[in-house]
Parts: sequence; structure tokens; C-alpha cells
Amino acid sequence: MTAKTKKQKPFTLKDAFEVEFARREMERRKRDEAERKQQEEDLARATQLQAALDADPEFLHARGLSVDRRRYTVNIDHQDYRIAAYFEAGKASVTLSDKRTPATPGTVAPRKQQTVESVEEALQIMAQFLVDETR
Repeated sequence: MTAKTKKQKPFTLKDAFEVEFARREMERRKRDEAERKQQEEDLARATQLQAALDADPEFLHARGLSVDRRRYTVNIDHQDYRIAAYFEAGKASVTLSDKRTPATPGTVAPRKQQTVESVEEALQIMAQFLVDETR
């Protein structure tokens, strides 16, 4: 008995293209999934921070503060300032902006800014900024 050997079809440009296209598509899907997962985590952290800030409405009311969240950003608003935490890529940027300046709202650069790694750190920095403003 003899084993029959099949002639292999030569690798063509079309074959190479399809392999490369499939590889890139798989990489794109992996990136998209990783980005989606990160966005879900950032949104969950923003939601968690908002819940912590909203936990004591009497405290907020007594100091003339309101809390709101827009997607990944949690704001503490006062008539004179805004403290905001923006969650992105697993970190939060906490800023303090002054509303008392004559510039158009939203165009003023933050007076203070700090990057943190967790919801707890964001809460702590927001509390520090709040104390700074209430002195």
C-alpha cells in the first residue's frame, strides 16, 4: 500500500488577505470588548461615588450643595464652586472650579486638580476640596 499525497494548493494573495483580515478583525473585537468593559467599570465607579455623596441629603442641604451625575462625571455644585470627579480608564480626575469668576461657565480652568485610583480616594479628595472652600 502506498499513501497518496495530496498536492497542497499554493498560498495566494487572497488567502493571505483573508488571514490578515480575520486577524485584524479579531484584534479589533478584543479592543472593543476591553473598551466596553472599562467603560462599564468607570460608569459603576461614578454611580458608586454618587451614591456615597447622596447618602446624607441633610448635610448637602445645610451647605447649599447639590449632587448630580452625567455619565462618567459626578458633580458637587455650590453657587460659588463646583467639585467634579471624572472617571476614565480606571482612574478619576477630581477638580475644583470657581464659579465666582466673570468668565463664561465651563471655560474656567480648574483651580485644583488631582488624579486618584479609587472611589474612596475620589471621595476623600472631594471632601478636602470642600473643606478648603468652606474655610
